Amino acid sequence: MIAAFLKANTAPLPCASAVIGASARLVFGAVLAGYFWASGLTKLDGTGLSANAYIQIFPRQMEAAGYDPSALPALAHAVTAAGTLAEFALPLLILLGLFTRLSAVGMLGFLAVMTLTDIVGHGIGAETIGAPFDRDATGLVWDQRLLWAWLLGGLALTGAGPLSVDRMLQKRVAGRSARGSESPCT
Repeated sequence: MIAAFLKANTAPLPCASAVIGASARLVFGAVLAGYFWASGLTKLDGTGLSANAYIQIFPRQMEAAGYDPSALPALAHAVTAAGTLAEFALPLLILLGLFTRLSAVGMLGFLAVMTLTDIVGHGIGAETIGAPFDRDATGLVWDQRLLWAWLLGGLALTGAGPLSVDRMLQKRVAGRSARGSESPCT
């Protein structure tokens, strides 16, 4: 009886990867996509990138330049444009389930840069950063971003799930399998 219980608790669950991918995309859409799109919108002024975009991404450099984006080097303009584009494109790709693993890895990189900018560029304090295993869920950087990274890491490992453009393209490129040989999870 104990052996059967242990076997049932350690056996791989059928379709687990598909369920994890699809549910992670749903949670991402419900919790994070709107956050990143709203943040991206704060970087636009109707005609292009706003001064606010540069202030958010390069706070110390903008202060040193007298808050004049034209005084920043070309690399700062390229990074700001790429970061702003990423805030719109990567969440959209994840929601669609298109290039999901690559998009999730891109979001993990974006999250790392965003966190370093908050800590180094904006100089947030230890009380805002928080600490792991401190039993205080108000440490906005550590606690929130660790959960975000977990969610994005799950997408990077499992993919988008069966209801995605990735899966549709995979089936189209690979051709339909013989009837009855497909997994019930796809």
